Amino acid sequence: MVSVKEQYEAFPYPERDPEDEKTRLITGSPSHPLEMDHFLWRGKRDWSQPLKVLVAGGGTGDGLIQLATLLDKAGAAAEITYLDLSTASRAVAEARAAMRGLTNISFHTASLLDAAEYGAFDYIDCCGVLHHLPDPAEGFRALRAALAPGGGLGFMVYAPYGRSGVYALQEAFGALFEGLPAAERLERAKTIAATLPEGHPFASNRNLGDHHKSDAGFYDLLLHGQDRAFSVPELLGVLGETGWDLASFTTPAIYDLGQIAEVPEGMDRAQQMAVAEKLRGTIRMHTAYAVPQGTGTTIAKGTDRSLVPHLRGVQRQPLAKAVAQGRSLPLRIGQLSAEITLPRGAAPVLAAIDGRRNLTEIARAARFDALGFGTVWAQVEAALAPWGLLLYSGLLRTGGHAPK
Repeated sequence: MVSVKEQYEAFPYPERDPEDEKTRLITGSPSHPLEMDHFLWRGKRDWSQPLKVLVAGGGTGDGLIQLATLLDKAGAAAEITYLDLSTASRAVAEARAAMRGLTNISFHTASLLDAAEYGAFDYIDCCGVLHHLPDPAEGFRALRAALAPGGGLGFMVYAPYGRSGVYALQEAFGALFEGLPAAERLERAKTIAATLPEGHPFASNRNLGDHHKSDAGFYDLLLHGQDRAFSVPELLGVLGETGWDLASFTTPAIYDLGQIAEVPEGMDRAQQMAVAEKLRGTIRMHTAYAVPQGTGTTIAKGTDRSLVPHLRGVQRQPLAKAVAQGRSLPLRIGQLSAEITLPRGAAPVLAAIDGRRNLTEIARAARFDALGFGTVWAQVEAALAPWGLLLYSGLLRTGGHAPK
């Protein structure tokens, strides 16, 4: 079997060209600072205080570069530590950081299992790594040991149903190509994958696309020698076993059973999310935030009028115009589609969201009294926040430019 380290030395993942940093910034979840604040610190983190960050298993650097760049643009101080086993992946990440002139990152070739040796961190990013460990629970424990009081974890692990067909092929290719070098395994697997029958679960799975993007993507998806997926109950189980609580998935609406079917009386939240995952059937990864066990809720809520709202993934003026005209907002997340409808009266409120005004100031700018604003804002939050389109953070009140 090709080891995980050997794989990523041969095929750093995801495949990235540092020159592209001149023209674009890749953004996503987790580890967008607005999202972190919203889910981990009730939207009220004091960004005048430096943030100590660990990027555990940072690969070629997507999460690292996003977080470091957006904090730099916002004028927020941070000390970032990057760990990865692959020297080839680290070289790509370092080159990307150098291209952007980011100087607050220390790079180390090391295992995330040794995370606590590098200090205690306010925030830990671990995206797409834990499911590749021989014992994922050991990884969750190691990260918990490296967390400072009041800190949180942003992570992604694979989910089973949206990855239909993947594991059958991984097992088959593992048996066929035992002992072969990585490059030969890749070429042989690509030949077989191109001839799969239409009815094969993988061939008919429209949720997956990495194998079309690059050799590194193909290898990571179908030839990985150490890969597992977590259903919602399995994920909640390993979090609980290792000292974590789930703060929230980054798009909680996807796991909201009430948006799909009538919820039986007495069914608890964990059961509801597990059933929703099965009914959706397209979730290929769980992207979420976690906090130490017993922390309690850490998600920002607009009942606190001192909070600063941000729109993410939508532009405020086009959205406000559409709402004023009575048009709905279509959403597309992977294979999932939804429509959001807001009352026309919400238009001036949406237009006043600039990432710097707090809710009290937005109400004043939109010429709402306290009661009227409370009614409208509750509708805005209920419609947008579960889809990750509305986040709370005071990051930009410290100065700088709005993260996009």
